[in-house]
Amino acid sequence: MSAAEIDEGKLEAFMGQAVMDMGAIISAPLFVIGEKLGLYKAMAGAGPLSSQEVADRAGLPERNVREWLRNQAAGGYVTYDAASDRYTLPNEQALALADENSPAYILGVYDSIASLYADEDKIVEAFRSGEGMGWHEHDHRLFRGTERFFRPGYRAHLVAEWIPALDGVQEKLERGAKAADVGCGHGVSTILMAEAFPNSEFFGFDYHEASIERAREAAEAAGVADRVTFATAAAKDYPGSDYELVCVFDCLHDMGDPVRASAHVLETLASDGTLMIVEPFAKDRVEENLNPVGRVFYGASTVICTPASLAQEVGLALGAQAGEARLSEVLKEGGFTRVRRATETPFNLVLEARP
Repeated sequence: MSAAEIDEGKLEAFMGQAVMDMGAIISAPLFVIGEKLGLYKAMAGAGPLSSQEVADRAGLPERNVREWLRNQAAGGYVTYDAASDRYTLPNEQALALADENSPAYILGVYDSIASLYADEDKIVEAFRSGEGMGWHEHDHRLFRGTERFFRPGYRAHLVAEWIPALDGVQEKLERGAKAADVGCGHGVSTILMAEAFPNSEFFGFDYHEASIERAREAAEAAGVADRVTFATAAAKDYPGSDYELVCVFDCLHDMGDPVRASAHVLETLASDGTLMIVEPFAKDRVEENLNPVGRVFYGASTVICTPASLAQEVGLALGAQAGEARLSEVLKEGGFTRVRRATETPFNLVLEARP
């Protein structure tokens, strides 16, 4: 390639972007350290602190903390005042980094990211062979990280916004209804609904037995085990009938045969029942998803979601950015006649499907 073919300005801009990405990647373990060792919580609401003060508040040796703080300042996660040699965690960053009950909390995702590096050889082979990689084949941190990544959004939106956006569902749940959560994972969504609607009965299903065991423990801890039943079952053959609400949270695109799964949901619904599908937010055209959120979801889809589907029967591999139009096609192929967008967030697309 001759020098005449290279636009130096474009090359320089790209190299700047690449260095930014390197900084983000190398900082990922530091985010984990900051969470696990309580550094963000030590700084939250404390104002300007010296590195020694941060270390003392976290109960750690100062020298490592000093280097960690400088990385965090370089990335804009904390601010640095050169005159006083002090660091501050702004209140806005504290919501995302120090408050696990905040809808903006983001640190849970780094468990999932760490799991992907542990699974590197398996992922590369799945990519090479095209045969996929099952959800259950991943490092255990993926399951916990996924729970922690989705929990803040579910806590903020599920009961307050998503269920009220469905036609007549909130009233049924308040009165007393039977509901299923298919692909429930660790049961966060199931338990949130059970806490909000004590007159209703909830059933959580997932094919991953270890996740179901964790969900049962969480239900006991939350005090809702009397109205929540968790069982190991696949989306296309989970038990029960006459459910007035069936929910599928962030997993329809992971299924090998989402059409058959949708058909089974229809078979188990009451005649006036509702299917709520929550999926990663995406528009219908590829070019509309080429943005920071799309980059995250396409990345996760490449190494988690698409291989998971390919490892199953049919292997439709919708991907995490399927979009409303494609999802609606799948649901209608499964027998649903009415599909509409009930609501959305910057990270979630919420669809309502009716018989």
